[in-house]
Amino acid sequence: MQHRRKASSEADTSVKEQADGSLVKAPANKTITKPSSRNAIDLHFRELYSTPPDFKELSRLDPEFAAVAKGRDVDFRNPKSVMQLTKTLLKLDFGIKLELPDDRLCPPVPNRHSYILWLKDLLDTSSYNEPGRKLTGMDIGTGASCIYPLLGCAQRPWSFIATGTSESLSSMPYLDLAHALADIDPESLKWAKRNVEINDLSSRVNVVARSTGSSLIPLDELALDSIDFTMTNPPFYRSEEELLSSAKRKQRPPYTACTGSKAEMVTPGGELAFVVCILKESCVLRARIQWYSAMFGFLSNLVDFIEQLRSSGIENYAVTEFVQGNKTRRWAIAWSFQPMRPAQHVARGTRSALSKNILPCVTEAEVMSVEIPESIGEFASKITAAIESLDLISWDWDTQAYEGTGRAVDKVWARPWRRRKKREQKTPDESTESLISKSDPRCMFGFKVWIRVSMKEVLVGCRWTEGFDAKAFESFQGFLQSTAAAAANVK
Repeated sequence: MQHRRKASSEADTSVKEQADGSLVKAPANKTITKPSSRNAIDLHFRELYSTPPDFKELSRLDPEFAAVAKGRDVDFRNPKSVMQLTKTLLKLDFGIKLELPDDRLCPPVPNRHSYILWLKDLLDTSSYNEPGRKLTGMDIGTGASCIYPLLGCAQRPWSFIATGTSESLSSMPYLDLAHALADIDPESLKWAKRNVEINDLSSRVNVVARSTGSSLIPLDELALDSIDFTMTNPPFYRSEEELLSSAKRKQRPPYTACTGSKAEMVTPGGELAFVVCILKESCVLRARIQWYSAMFGFLSNLVDFIEQLRSSGIENYAVTEFVQGNKTRRWAIAWSFQPMRPAQHVARGTRSALSKNILPCVTEAEVMSVEIPESIGEFASKITAAIESLDLISWDWDTQAYEGTGRAVDKVWARPWRRRKKREQKTPDESTESLISKSDPRCMFGFKVWIRVSMKEVLVGCRWTEGFDAKAFESFQGFLQSTAAAAANVK
């Protein structure tokens, strides 16, 4: 879908919530054409920065940007130019207004937008509900721009708790759970609240100040039983000296082109210590939040963090990387104590050779490809009949899409289950129903099965959607492979 930016004169917008739960930024007293479906809306946002912004086009649409641009070039060493680029992209692409002082971090929009896009995929693919539902997230250390809640609210009917930026973590034993937030930055909090107010989002974004000794995830203090996700883009650096050294190596001014405060760039222990504190709190809160997430600026810190994640017994996690331009690369991690598994492209979203060993286990597999049979419908029916014969909690097959979703209390396709079933059936007063009721009533394994038809072949595959047992997924692949082979009369 071709993306069309609106001229600055059109960009005085307000949030409109549609009947389907979608959000559209509509200019006051104007009628605009909006994507007609949730998929179209998501595609619209996904394609925004698939190619770099055309600065000449931005200048045509926004006179304020034209005042700092030089044709198709922008001086990224000039803080005013970078600040205006951020404001222009937010205004034209999202209908977001932004006000920032010169001494606070100016967020690059494409990078922040990438984090929101990934969270959308993470949450959409780890739920049986339709995408686009109302969710609540927490932005830990939101910063003066409050950029993540603003971007999230512009794209989905989400609500946010945005916690105030901390000056630092108090002195503490490294990785000690008994940490504390130190000097709160009241200036950043003031600007964060201002940016929420000027975008008419006070009913959906709650900016919360944190005090010394407070937890990073204050669910109990806010009287919240649960929320859907947390996110954070923590200060990268352990000290001001490390920040200055990094800037010198990159031959650019410190604190990025838009000067940020020390609180936004530096914390004792750096980003790793900050995110480990969130990990420690998550091990207490556990399933009260579906997904905990964080961004990393250094791959080495991500690797160290995943080692600690695994040491904590957490195997349901997702990793991705965000690449902007030729140099800027960031990584994100999300972890969960709940059983729902995200799609593989979401969970294993990094192509870096150095990071392959940190990826979570595979959750999708093509188990067989066969020549196109005389009747694809008959081939599919044989596979679905075999699955329907299993003792499942549920099984739903879409005959048009050749795709189905199932849930099971155990490895009901495996021999141990079948032997157990036969033993119970020999007992007059018992049946398979009692077998299932005696088992854990919760779903142990959730799955999707698909059949894809190409010009030359038919592919059969599956995806692990729910559960903690990776061996169950391996076992199910074997069952599906033998089932598909029998359906195709392949020996």
